Amino acid sequence: MPTGGGKSLCYQVPAIARQQAGHGITVVISPLIALMHDQVGALHEAGVSAAFLNSSLSSEEAYQVEQRMLRGDITLLYAAPERITTPRFLAQLDRLFQSQQLALFAIDEAHCVSQWGHDFRPEYRALTVLHERYPGVPRMALTATADALTREDMLERLQLQDARAFVSSFDRPNIRYTIVEKRDSNTQLLRFIERSHEGETGIVYCQSRRKVDAVAQTLAEAGLKALPYHAGLDSKVRQQHQDRFLREDGIVMVATVAFGMGIDRPDVRFVAHLDMPKNIEGYYQETGRAGRDSLPAEAWMVYGLQDVVNQRRMIDESPAGEDFKQLMRGKLDALLGLAEATDCRRVRLLAYFDEASSPCGNCDNCLQPPAVWDGTEAARMLLSTIYRIQQKSGVSFGAGHVMDVVRGKSSEKVLQYGHESLSTFGLGAAFSEIQLRGVLRQLIAMTAVAVDAQAFNTLQLTPQSRAVLRGERSVQLRESVSQPAARKDKRSVRLNSVVKSPITLDSNALLRYSALKAWRAEVARAHNLPAYVIFHDATLAAIAQRGPKTLEDLEGISGIGAKKLDAYAQEVLRVVALP
Repeated sequence: MPTGGGKSLCYQVPAIARQQAGHGITVVISPLIALMHDQVGALHEAGVSAAFLNSSLSSEEAYQVEQRMLRGDITLLYAAPERITTPRFLAQLDRLFQSQQLALFAIDEAHCVSQWGHDFRPEYRALTVLHERYPGVPRMALTATADALTREDMLERLQLQDARAFVSSFDRPNIRYTIVEKRDSNTQLLRFIERSHEGETGIVYCQSRRKVDAVAQTLAEAGLKALPYHAGLDSKVRQQHQDRFLREDGIVMVATVAFGMGIDRPDVRFVAHLDMPKNIEGYYQETGRAGRDSLPAEAWMVYGLQDVVNQRRMIDESPAGEDFKQLMRGKLDALLGLAEATDCRRVRLLAYFDEASSPCGNCDNCLQPPAVWDGTEAARMLLSTIYRIQQKSGVSFGAGHVMDVVRGKSSEKVLQYGHESLSTFGLGAAFSEIQLRGVLRQLIAMTAVAVDAQAFNTLQLTPQSRAVLRGERSVQLRESVSQPAARKDKRSVRLNSVVKSPITLDSNALLRYSALKAWRAEVARAHNLPAYVIFHDATLAAIAQRGPKTLEDLEGISGIGAKKLDAYAQEVLRVVALP
C-alpha cells in the first residue's frame, strides 16, 4: 500500500478489537523512532492506550512502560527489531504468551528484511524467532515500496508463505510528477518554490551532507525557512530541526535520505530531489512523503549526466556480489528510463510495480508533452570519437573532452593531445553541449558507454556500442525545455503572510480557517504535539466551510471522531463563532 495509504490502520484497528476481546497487547516492530513518537501521540489523541520502547527513554521510563505492558495496560507497543530480539524482552513476551496476552505482531517497513529491497537491515532477519517461539500469535507484515522480487523475499524471510497477500494500488493521484534536466540546481529549486510553493512545507533531498548544508544556506539567504538534516549534525540539532519541521508551517527541510521515514506530516506540499536516488523504490517512498492528506502536492526532480555517472560508480565500487550489482544496475536503469521518458510518468512508475494504468493527465509529460528528436546520429559521433581518441592516444578521456572533440572546440587539452586531427573533430558542431549530454546519458543508461570510476570517470565502449554504431539501435531523446532562470535578489523572496487553505473558501470561511489554525497551534504547543495530530488542515477547512453552530453540525466531518468531539468541540465552536 503506498506511503500515506493507511497501512497503520491495518494493524491499529485489529489491535483495538483484539484487546477489547481479551486477547491482550499488539507489538509493532518498527525501525523508526520518529514514527513511534508520531503514532503513539496520535493514538493518545484518539483515546487509545499506546507506548513505545526505544533509546529516547531513560531506563526508569523504559521500566515503567515494561510494567504497564506486563499488567495489560497497553493496547499497542512500538519497539525496534533490535530490542524485540533481546533476551530481556523475549522473556517478557514469554510471560505474555503464557498468559495468552499476545494479540498480534505487526512488522512495519517489512521490506527491510530483504537484501533486494532499498533499505535492507540485517536485524530484521532475526524476527523469524517470533513464529518459532510464539506459535499461533497472528503476524502481519506491511510495506509501502516493494517490487515483486522484494515481496517474494519478504514472504520467504519472514516465513509467511502461507499468509494472504494484499497489494493495493500504488497510485497517488494527488501527486504531480515533474522531472527536469539539471542546469543550475539551486536556481532551478528556488524558481520552483517561488512559482508553486512559496510559504509551504516541503522536503529537499540531496545526496551528500555538504550539499545539504550548502542548499539549506542558499534557501535561507533567499528568505525561506530552510533547515539542514543529516547524520553529520549533532543529534540535538537534528532533533530540534525535526521538531520544528513537525510543528511549524512553511519549513523546508533540506536532507539526506536519513530524514523522512516515519515522518507522518500530512501537509507536505512538495518533495524535491536535487540528486537522483538509487532506484524507483527509493524515489517512490521519498516522493510519497508529499500530500499524505490527499490534497494536491508535487514531486519534482532535477537530474543530469553526473547523477548517472555517480550512481553507476557507487554500484560498481560496492563490495556486493556481482548478482546483486547486476540487480542494482537494472533498478537504476528503470529510474533512468522514468527520467528520460517522453510518455506518462505515472504509467511508467506504476508499471514498475506491476500495475497497469492509463495516462494520468497530472505529470509534466501529460500536461506539456515534450518534443522528441532522433539522437542516433549524435550517438554514433560520440561513440566513434571515444574509439578514435583511445586508438590515437592509448588512453580514455572524460565526457567533457569527448564533447569538445565532437563539437570542434580547440581546447587546450584537445590541442595538447592532437585530437583536432581526428576524423570526427567538429562533426557534431551543429549539436549543443546540452543535446550531447542528453545523448551521452542515454548511451550510459542503455550500457552502450561505460564510465570507469577507477580512471577519473573516463568513457569506455562496451559490447552494446556496436549495435548503435551499426545503426541497429536508435537513440530517441526528449528536447530540453528547461532553461536556467536569472537569480532573483534574495530580498524578493518572502514567505506568504496570508494563511492558505487547502481547498477554495469564501472570505468568511477563510477568516474562520485562519482562526482555527491559530487555535490549533496553541493546543498543539500545550500538548507538545505536531499540529496535524490535533486536526488535519483538510478537517479545519471543512469546519471553516460548514461554519458549525452546534455539536450536531460538527458530526460527520472527516477527522472528528468521538474522542476529539468530546475533547475539542466546545472550543472549536467558540473559535468559529468569533467575529
